This record gives sequence, structure tokens and C-alpha cells, in this order.
Amino acid sequence: MPDTPVPSPVNPAAPTASAVKPAAPMPAPAQKTTPAPTAVKPAAPETGDQDNEDAASSPAAVSPTILILGVLSVALLVVVGVLWIQLGLRTKSISQIQNRADQVQAGASQLQAQVDEAKATAGRIQKQLDETTADATQSKADLDKAKAVTAEIQIQLDKARIISTNFQSQMEEAKVASIKHQGEAEVALTSAAVMQTQLSKAKEDNSLLQSQLTEARAQVADLQGKLTKAEADLALLRKPPVRK
Repeated sequence: MPDTPVPSPVNPAAPTASAVKPAAPMPAPAQKTTPAPTAVKPAAPETGDQDNEDAASSPAAVSPTILILGVLSVALLVVVGVLWIQLGLRTKSISQIQNRADQVQAGASQLQAQVDEAKATAGRIQKQLDETTADATQSKADLDKAKAVTAEIQIQLDKARIISTNFQSQMEEAKVASIKHQGEAEVALTSAAVMQTQLSKAKEDNSLLQSQLTEARAQVADLQGKLTKAEADLALLRKPPVRK
């Protein structure tokens, strides 16, 4: 037999006043007495049949409830499991997003530092470029000045050469005149001596001007080299920096 709960015994219902009423006394003939009517007892309930009926009807009444509760429990467990999995996935996704945000923030900070460093480097290069430009301008001005001085010295040297040539011509003329005029030899010699002195002085001036011209040319060559170097440095600084 299946394990079914045994119903508690049903107590017989108490007889009520309205259940069974004693029969009314019949009219008796005179001089005869009738016995007192007896009360009719209620029938005892059939407890055995009722217990069997309750025992038979209990599984049918309890089984759907248990089945429904079981189904609801399983559905609740499934829902809880799904929600738990979704919560885990959501937490993992949030962690990944947070990690990615931290990485992006770190990358942005590093990029900002690189931008600041690039700005500082650009500022230093701009300062060097300005200094080099100023040096190149000054060197060009010095070169122009040296060229002007060299041109002036060249003019003076040409004049000195002309004077020396004139003195040489005069001295030759004086020598010819001294040969022609023996009587005027002393005068000619004196004039020749004076002219020789003037010629020596002219030669000294010519040598001095020649040395000044050589020095000026050396200065011009030095300034030309400095200008070339400054222009090369300026062109190198004007090139855009190579990105790493």
C-alpha cells in the first residue's frame, strides 16, 4: 500500500434535538394505559468506509499541489541560476570595461606626457633656430663688412701700385736724365735718392697693404666658412623632427 497519511478518526456527530423526535402518544382508550415511548437512537456512523474514502481521495488532492510546488521550485532555481550567471557576466564585463578604461587613461596620460615632451623639445629647437638665425645674420653682416673693408684695401693697394709705378717711371727718367746731363748728376742723384726713399716707403706701404689684404682675405674666408656652417645648421634645424 502507498504511504498515505492516516486520517484521524471522525467522531460521531452528537444527536441533535431536531434529528429524531419521539413519536406523539396515541390517544388511549379509557381505562388503559400505554407504555412510555422510547427515544430513537441515531445510527452510528460508518467510520471504516469514511476512512477508506479519505485515504483514497488524499493522494489525488495532494499530488497536484506537490507537483506545482516542485515545478515552481525548479523554475525558481533555474531563474536564480540564470540571474546568477547574468550577474557574473555583468560583473566580468564591468571589470573588463574598467580595465580597458584604466588602460585608456594610462595611454592618455603617457600620450600627454609625450606631447608635453615634444612641446618642450620643439621650444628648445625653436630657441636654437632663433639663435642660429641670429648668428647667421651677424656672420653675414660681418662678412659684408669684411668684404667692404677688403674692397677698400684693394682700392688703396691699386693706388699704391700706381704710385709705385709712377715713382719707378720717374726714377728711370731721372736715371736717363742723369746720363744725359752729367753736370746735373748731383741733383739727379739727390732726386734719385729722394725718389728711392719715396719708392722704399711706397714699397713698405705696399707690403703693409698687402699684409692687410692677406689678413682681410683670411678673415673673409673664415667668415665665409662660419656663414656656410651657420646656414647648414639652420637648414638642419628647419627640418621637421623624425617621429619615433
